[in-house]
Amino acid sequence: MFCKVNSIGLRGMDGYSVSVEVDIGEGLPGMTMVGALSSEVREAQDRVRTALKNSGYHFRPQKVTVNLSPADIRKGGTGFDFPIAVGMLGAYGALDMTALGDAVLFGELGLSGELKPIRGILSLVSKAREEGRRRCFLPKDNAAEGSAIGGIQIIGVESLRQMTEFLQDPDRILESEDETEEDREQEGYSVDYAQVQGQFLMKRATEVAVAGYHNLLYIGPAGTGKTMIAERIPTIMPSCTPGECLEISKVYSICGLLPKQGKLLRRRPFRSPHHSITGTALTGGGRNPIPGEMSLASGGVLFLDEFPEFSKQGIEMMRQPLESRKVVLSRVSGRYEFPADFMLVAAMNPCRCGYYPDRSRCHCTQQQVQSYLGKISKPILDRIDICVEAAPISFDELKGMVPQESSARIRERVERARGVQRERFLGSGLTFNSEMKGDEIQRYCGLEKEDQQFFREVYRNMNLSARAYGRILKVARTIADLDGKEQISHQHLCEAISYRSLEEKYWNN
Repeated sequence: MFCKVNSIGLRGMDGYSVSVEVDIGEGLPGMTMVGALSSEVREAQDRVRTALKNSGYHFRPQKVTVNLSPADIRKGGTGFDFPIAVGMLGAYGALDMTALGDAVLFGELGLSGELKPIRGILSLVSKAREEGRRRCFLPKDNAAEGSAIGGIQIIGVESLRQMTEFLQDPDRILESEDETEEDREQEGYSVDYAQVQGQFLMKRATEVAVAGYHNLLYIGPAGTGKTMIAERIPTIMPSCTPGECLEISKVYSICGLLPKQGKLLRRRPFRSPHHSITGTALTGGGRNPIPGEMSLASGGVLFLDEFPEFSKQGIEMMRQPLESRKVVLSRVSGRYEFPADFMLVAAMNPCRCGYYPDRSRCHCTQQQVQSYLGKISKPILDRIDICVEAAPISFDELKGMVPQESSARIRERVERARGVQRERFLGSGLTFNSEMKGDEIQRYCGLEKEDQQFFREVYRNMNLSARAYGRILKVARTIADLDGKEQISHQHLCEAISYRSLEEKYWNN
C-alpha cells in the first residue's frame, strides 16, 4: 500500500514543503530511504522501526520504501521521524489517514515511541500556515511555541500511541492553548544607568546611538566603565513589538536557545561573544547552516569587547552585514539568508597597555600603538557612526556624590526620538535614521548655508570619506530629533562631527 504525509523541512530561516511518501510492497524485507538525505535523516529508519515496536506495533516483514520529496533538496534534522512513522502506520493499514489531509507533522522520535522537541518550530509552523494547512501535529513540548504563530490549529502529541488514539477518535483532539502574556518571558533588568558614576559624554553618545540605531565605538583605558555602560544599553531601548518578538524568537528557536517552556523572547538581545570566536560562529554557517552571533543579536546589540583582539577575518566579515542588515551564505546546496539587523557596539583600549596617548603611563612604542590600532581597518571605522572616548572618573563621582540619570529617563527621550523617525519614514520602508541612503539624506538632513560651508571645510580638513560624510549627517539628524528640532542646527552638526574626531586623533596621526 501507499501513503503520503505532509511535513515541513527547515532551510536556513525558512521552511519548505516536504511530502513523506511511504510504500509497502513485495520484495526482500527491509527499509530503504531516498530523497537527498543527511545522516541524521537516514538514521530515522532505526529510530522509527524501534519506536513502532516499542509502541506495540508488529508488522509482517516487507519491503518498505520511504521517499522525501522534493528529492533535489537536501533534508536535514530529526523532524521527519514522526511523519515517517505515521506514514508507515498508514501504509500498513493500521491508521485511518483521512484526518491528516490538511495537516502537517514533524517531530523527533525516541526509541520508546515518545515525541521529542525539535528546533525551528516557529519557522515550520509559519510555513504550514502560509500553505493554508489547518492543523499541525508536533511534540507536546513544542506546542506552546507553535501556538505563538496563530491562524492554525496546534496539537501537541506526546507519543505515537497517543497519535493513534487521536486519529481513531478525532473528537479527542484538543487545540493547544494560545500563549498568554504571562507565558512570555517578562522584560526586566537588574542594571540601570543610575548605577554608572560619571562618564556623561559616553552616556550621551550612547543615547544618541540608541535613538538612531547607530553603530558605536568606545575607546579608552581599562576600568573606565566602557563595558558597564554597554551592558546597560538594552535598558534604554524601546520594548519589542509583537512582530519583533516573533522575529527574534525565530532565530533563537532555530538555534535551540528559546526557554524550555516555549516562551517567546521579549527582551532585546544583547550578545557579547568572546574575542576568540571564529568567523563562522560570528556570521553563521556549518554543514546545515544556522544563524551566528550577528543574527542572534538582530533587533538588539552585538557588543564586541576588546575589539582589536578579535580575529582580523572576523572583524572584516562584518563589513557587508553592517550595510545590508543581513548575512548571506552561499553553499553548494543553495543560498541561505539570515537577519543581521543589530546595533554594533565595540569597546577597545587605545594600545595594548591601555594608556596611550598618556606617555607618562604608556610605554608602547609608536609602532606598537599603530600596529594595535591598525587591526581596525578604515572600512570598518567608516561603518561606525559614533566614536567616543572614555574619560577618567573623579573621586566624587566614584563615591556616588553626583546624582546620575536613570535608564527610565533616558529611555523616554529615546522613545520620543524613535517616534519622530517612525512618522518621518512612514510608508518608506525605513525605520531609523541610520538606514537613510543618498536620497533620504538629501531630503531630511539639509543644512543652513553657513553650516554647509563649515561642513565643507571639515570634510576637507578631516579627509572624510563619502560614507563618513553621510554618517555624520545621519547622526546630526538623530541629535536634532532628540532635541525636538525639525532643522539641523550648527550645534547638532558640531556634536555629530565631534563623534568622528577620535578617528583623526588615533588613526590618522
